[in-house]
Amino acid sequence: MKSKDEIVRNWLPRYTDTPLKDFGRHILLTNFSRYVDLFAKLHRVKVRGQSKPMQVATANDISIINFGMGSAMAATVMDLLSAIQPKAVLFLGKCGGLKKETKLGDLVLPIAAIRGEGTGEWYLPAEVPALPSFRLQMAVSATIRKHERDYRTGVVYTTNRRVWEHDKSFKDYLKKIRAMAIDMETATVFTVGFINKIPRGALLLVSDNPMIPEGVKTAETDNQVNRKFVDLHLRIGVDSLAELRDSGESVKHLRFHSIQSSA
Repeated sequence: MKSKDEIVRNWLPRYTDTPLKDFGRHILLTNFSRYVDLFAKLHRVKVRGQSKPMQVATANDISIINFGMGSAMAATVMDLLSAIQPKAVLFLGKCGGLKKETKLGDLVLPIAAIRGEGTGEWYLPAEVPALPSFRLQMAVSATIRKHERDYRTGVVYTTNRRVWEHDKSFKDYLKKIRAMAIDMETATVFTVGFINKIPRGALLLVSDNPMIPEGVKTAETDNQVNRKFVDLHLRIGVDSLAELRDSGESVKHLRFHSIQSSA
């Protein structure tokens, strides 16, 4: 296998135990098997890839994939998805709230992500912003309002560092950059999606408030978030992609054009 296309067309089924033809053209991404199981139960379909790195369930031209955790796996799944060129990819992730006003269960609709994870630099220079596809985020916004929920919007900081909640200097840095939330995947999904010409977006669920000791995620608070908020998070994601699917509108791919010299 010499070309990228040959590799990803071989590897996506290998990672998921799912033939290319069985994927939907609208993709939900998650870090958690719970989301895939809930989707499968909701639509009465089976989960594939139980013994593979990534689990998949598909219904009504929508596939949900649990790709694992972290920026490296986010880049991997976005590269592999180029094998099927999906019409839209929406990441349903959890994040830490960085503002005093954020609370458990808040929804965050990112307008951009700060590339602190390093993975994206294999794809684009560091100064290129990590941006979602505007039309996809519009669909998510409208769907949230249909569910009579509010959401927060702003910039998310993506890091490849998992255990940092004890580090005062890093927390001081996060305060200076004024990000709304922190996670480990969003910037990578946006960057690698851009490179692969895949329309992409994200809707994040605040699962902890790690800037204060009592806000750091625990097993108890994570279970609380799962019980109270994950069902709605998933339903908004499904309904957002269904709206795009049924509208027949394309989510156009933004391109950064180089400035040509007139000389």
